Amino acid sequence: MTGPADLGEVRAHTVLADADGTPYSSLRQRPVARAERYALGKALRKRVPRSSLGEWTPAPDRPDPVQQIVENHCGRVERLVPIRVARMVASPYGFLRGTAVVMAEDVAQLPATGITPVVCGDAHLGNFGFYASPERDLVIDLNDFDEAHPGGWEWDLRRLVASIWVAGRHNGASEDGCAAAVSSCVSAYREELRHLADQPLMSRSYERLDVDRLEQETAGPLRAEVERAARRARQRTSDRALPRFTQQVGGRRRIVEEPPLITRVSDSDAELLGVALDGYLETLAPHWRRVLGGYTLVDIAHKVVGVGSVGLRAYVALLEGSSPEDVVFRQLQQARRSVLARYVHGESAWHHHQGQRVVEYQQALQTVSDPLLGWATVSGRDDDVHQYYVRQFRNMKGTVALDAIDAAALADYAGVVGHLLAKGHARTSGASMIAGYVGGSAKVDDALCRFARAYADQTEADHAALVAAVARGVLPVEPGV
Repeated sequence: MTGPADLGEVRAHTVLADADGTPYSSLRQRPVARAERYALGKALRKRVPRSSLGEWTPAPDRPDPVQQIVENHCGRVERLVPIRVARMVASPYGFLRGTAVVMAEDVAQLPATGITPVVCGDAHLGNFGFYASPERDLVIDLNDFDEAHPGGWEWDLRRLVASIWVAGRHNGASEDGCAAAVSSCVSAYREELRHLADQPLMSRSYERLDVDRLEQETAGPLRAEVERAARRARQRTSDRALPRFTQQVGGRRRIVEEPPLITRVSDSDAELLGVALDGYLETLAPHWRRVLGGYTLVDIAHKVVGVGSVGLRAYVALLEGSSPEDVVFRQLQQARRSVLARYVHGESAWHHHQGQRVVEYQQALQTVSDPLLGWATVSGRDDDVHQYYVRQFRNMKGTVALDAIDAAALADYAGVVGHLLAKGHARTSGASMIAGYVGGSAKVDDALCRFARAYADQTEADHAALVAAVARGVLPVEPGV
């Protein structure tokens, strides 16, 4: 088996930071010629045949996925764990969404080239979506970076194609339909990667896909769903959220409670979070620090979000400007060590602040990002310290509803997300080597189709094991949330 640790020569060409996490920034290093990098990637086929990317057979000593989930719950808010479990037992797709930790262990043991750009770490189909650029244009890109970290590009692509096959089955697509969607994704990834590898480094950083262009380039059911999702996303702004999320209490605006998903925090916790938000301002660019510094924190509440993130500490803060209608919502999301980190750096910490890691790797992978992205530290009682990243809560965010598209539209959308994943990888490092390795044929497409189908079977088996564990009372569950 060939893994990243076997390919130190390649890693030396692609690593993005030194051992303590400090990025290289010297302009005096001689760049490796594009043709040389391409040749390096192509040569890797001898050590890691492209057909080997299709391999999946669980090892005899594969860790028990239910036990991995139990261990991953350590440090989460205990009362929220039943909600997380409920969202994972709902379907195999829900299970896959919530178990990046399981798949990270699996893919890290598989053949890999050792080319390590910054990767999303959780690049499943649901982690792509719409959001507003700083110019308030609606764009589509990767939109979840809790697990982002330097790692194997294959890890991201494997997780994405597995999620496509699982989602296709969930939607009632045939196996041929699932295969067509995965092939569409991988071929789009290859083509975009090869295209960007030939572009100047600076040009890659400006490549983006806005929704207007997406609407023009799609047709049929996918175009209709993109248009519907875009309309909904454009309405998801802070001012429109006021009547939905807040009410007047004693002459002051308060976030509305919706237990167990939205709950109040104690006065002491609110004070600690307020101090942390003041520290967050210092992580912003000077202009945005001044702008946001003109607002006042008026309320904060705990809010459950996502599937994999459920149980981690997450808050929504309401800030008011020069009038009661001038408001912004901030979202604080607890950041822990990426599930990929141990497979890249072992047990060493490497990143000093996990919130900063999320923010900087999000900015690396996205063409345009929320200008109010930053990080914060909450220092509580008894030396209880938690790290967060902070972002806009209502920033025209939206997604294509996967249960609303048929098999043909799924294949079209899979091509879109494959394109976006390649764009993200090409922005960071290793594009020419990846392009040299994947080549122009469909060999990688065919291999990853085999992997996606086999891992979809594995996901369904793991999901069934979780359902059985819940039935035995091993894990608590709170249905209907």
